[in-house]
Amino acid sequence: MTPPLRLTWVQPEDLLGHELRQAQEDGRHPAAIAARWHRAGGPHCPHRAGASPRPASPYLRALSQDLLDELSDLPSTLTHKEPTDFAQIQALCTADLSRKPGSVGAQPPLSGRGGSGEGTALHAAWLGRAAGCLLGKPVEKLPLKGIRQLAEATGNWPLTTWFTDRGLPPDLKAEYPWNRRSASTSLAENIDGMPEDDDLNYPLLNLLLLQRHGRDYTTTDVARLWLDELPAGRTFTAERVAYRNLLDGIEPPHTARHRNPFREWIGALIRADVHGWTNPGDPGAAAEQAYRDAVLTHTANGVYAAMFTAAVIAEAATGRSDIHTCLRTGLTVVPPDSRLARAIHHAVQLAGQHQDFDRVVDDLHAAHSAYHWVHAVPNTALLAAALTHADGDFTASICRAVSGGWDTDSNGATAGSIAGLLAGAPEALPSRWTTPLKNRLATTIGDFDGTGFDSLAELTARLAARPSPPEAPHP
Repeated sequence: MTPPLRLTWVQPEDLLGHELRQAQEDGRHPAAIAARWHRAGGPHCPHRAGASPRPASPYLRALSQDLLDELSDLPSTLTHKEPTDFAQIQALCTADLSRKPGSVGAQPPLSGRGGSGEGTALHAAWLGRAAGCLLGKPVEKLPLKGIRQLAEATGNWPLTTWFTDRGLPPDLKAEYPWNRRSASTSLAENIDGMPEDDDLNYPLLNLLLLQRHGRDYTTTDVARLWLDELPAGRTFTAERVAYRNLLDGIEPPHTARHRNPFREWIGALIRADVHGWTNPGDPGAAAEQAYRDAVLTHTANGVYAAMFTAAVIAEAATGRSDIHTCLRTGLTVVPPDSRLARAIHHAVQLAGQHQDFDRVVDDLHAAHSAYHWVHAVPNTALLAAALTHADGDFTASICRAVSGGWDTDSNGATAGSIAGLLAGAPEALPSRWTTPLKNRLATTIGDFDGTGFDSLAELTARLAARPSPPEAPHP
């Protein structure tokens, strides 16, 4: 008998379990609905996997869909602190998030701190994003204990270089297997260019977005681009649900909320880099640009995480600010009493208090144990802690971000992007991180497969310097 497909992140019975957790987190009171679900035999959501192993009965699947709709109608006690409406976010923030249509930000960083030539700092940022992502890929989904033991067993703790299978005890490998999809392309002994990953696909999509629609794109433009260029199977969590909602005829931004329990997870954050890279010196404009992208799939803290990241990168792109100034700038675009803002402040404080980063990570995991490992709040907190503790050093930034667990490849990617930008030039990055990339990126997005990071940096620099209307599509 052929086993069921069990497509991840869309099974109604799994979505219901995740939505019950989301409701508790965002100030609703789902206890009565949860009781009905569990009395009927409904399962809890999967702890780490994207789908439960067996389909629910037709009755439970129908019930889960009804209860998802009931949960969406429950009022939240946090709406005034954590709005998704842009005007309400602006009213709570200290930064000016406005930008005139057709405007262009400051000139992009041409040399940063370490080189010369068009897009040099951006070249380092692209390489940094790829290296950080690749470092985190083999341990994605593993618990913190497993990540530490795998690195310790091969003499790589504290983490300073790529993970390796060489010399790994078989019993430890059996207990904590490498990520199944990534192990063949992301260990020290088998890296051969940058393999495809959604953490690189989304920046490529956003280059296409700016090429075709310019800076004044709409959320509907983002949706159309996805339907044209993004294979559905390359989406995950909130993006997959929103994509399904588009196919069901649901209009943006309702795509972010309808039966989408992942709307405060990390997916919008990993799409934010291009918005920061193309608005150097204008963190408010970067955050506003990231907002229009994010609300296709996310709400509240999921949106703020993208805005924060875009603003941090826009500040870093000036070449004049250190990482601590960049992080403070990022906080100016986040509602100050939101869970995300509080988590970032706490993380930065921890990083300043403890010399041992393992202690910082342990405290963060204790503080955020109720969240899913892909949620934006704990992952953004870890990112801020890693960058703070590393104090701008590239290797320390990506290694701390990955060694902290949770969404390892996404955190490594964003840390690498920011730290690479601050480094200012590819030559400022240690060659052990850049040489294995071979200036080659694999992707199913557009015709970017095989493109070099130097070419991507040049294209990004041109888009950063060009106001609307958009340039011609990428050849």
